[in-house]
Amino acid sequence: MFQLFHLTPGKGGSLQQQLREQIATAILNGNIPVDAPLPSSRKLAQQLDVARNTVVLAYEHLLDDGYLIARERSGYYVNPDILSGQVKLAEQPEPEAGSEPTHPPDWDKRFKLRPTEQTNISKPRDWQKYDYPFIYGQFDASLFPTVNWRECCRDAVSGPSISDWAADRFDNDDPLLIEQIRTRLLPRRGVWASSDQILVTVGAQQALYMMAQLLLDKQSTIGLENPGYVDIRNIAKLNPSQVRPIPVDQDGMLVDDRLKGCDLVFTTPSHQCPTTVTMPIERRYELLKRADEEDFLIIEDDYESETNFKSNPIPALKSLDKNDRVLYIGSLSKTLAPGLRLGYLVGPVEFIREARALRRLMVRHPAANNQRSVALFLERGYHDSLIMNIMRNYQTRWRAMDEALTKYLPESHNQPTFGGSCYWVKGPEGLDSEELQKRAKE
Repeated sequence: MFQLFHLTPGKGGSLQQQLREQIATAILNGNIPVDAPLPSSRKLAQQLDVARNTVVLAYEHLLDDGYLIARERSGYYVNPDILSGQVKLAEQPEPEAGSEPTHPPDWDKRFKLRPTEQTNISKPRDWQKYDYPFIYGQFDASLFPTVNWRECCRDAVSGPSISDWAADRFDNDDPLLIEQIRTRLLPRRGVWASSDQILVTVGAQQALYMMAQLLLDKQSTIGLENPGYVDIRNIAKLNPSQVRPIPVDQDGMLVDDRLKGCDLVFTTPSHQCPTTVTMPIERRYELLKRADEEDFLIIEDDYESETNFKSNPIPALKSLDKNDRVLYIGSLSKTLAPGLRLGYLVGPVEFIREARALRRLMVRHPAANNQRSVALFLERGYHDSLIMNIMRNYQTRWRAMDEALTKYLPESHNQPTFGGSCYWVKGPEGLDSEELQKRAKE
């Protein structure tokens, strides 16, 4: 069966790693007899056309990991202990003639929620293969600081670090990461918070979900920007609560009597999603004043705030809040990597206490090793360097986009005052956007 192993240089790790994984899989699947020796390193190396040292190292790793045992003058054998405890499925008896047929559950009747029926933004999974991948808010691997990130990940799994984060933290976050968020990330936005006012989340999405769970019920009304972020609308409707669309103009979400009766208002003031407009400071004060008068809370998603290269940044809404009306969401998805799924939530101590208890029931806490890696990345200044690199690249692309739109689609857009990673483009009257999408895909 060793002829079935297939090693591909440059794909799926080193040749040694590939061989090690394939032998381990074969052992666990019971494909290698326990009482038969494995081929010698020389013989297997010849069969696979690899260096003998590759096989020797693979065997030694499998020996250390308990997959193999070594017998003197006999070679390597499968360790029978590695297979102990595996469930052996007995053959199922044939149903007796005339017995009652089984009935699988009717899932249509079982589900109390059907998230798959909601309208969502869909993006091609293979978007990176497109010649022109204009996909909103995605990761550009060419900008990723691989060397710096690898260093932080390596140091996060050093002996002292592992003993620090590997124990059960229950519902606590990495104190080094909390300190970096408190002293490095938040002050950039004019926000000052104590450690017990910060909670690490599995991205901004989890923060939004927890807020909806804690603050909305059937009698609640949430005001949402229109157009706005699709997922917060879907999250609010799952609870369910009353959703009230609030129009957006050139200065962001309108602040008027439509906010009356709202319990919660969601806004992206720094870089409105999706229109890209920025809410001026006068309207931010107006929104805070209205929140006091009408007694509602505000969720501020500080979307793309780190990628402002066009103007002096306006302080976050949270930084202007004197009455604990604003719950602030930040994320590392748009700078470090979306796949890391790491964000943070800032709010009053009372709210963070309940959010922490809810998070414990969901995931206890985001992975502690990832928290430590990110904390080191922030502490060493690598994130600041990354932001500067992203801003330089975005500015170049932003100008190229503006020139192209001005030339080929005149009067289709206004230059985003904020900068950022996207443009909001208006098509001609009568444009069939679904047909446009289809042709663009082709």
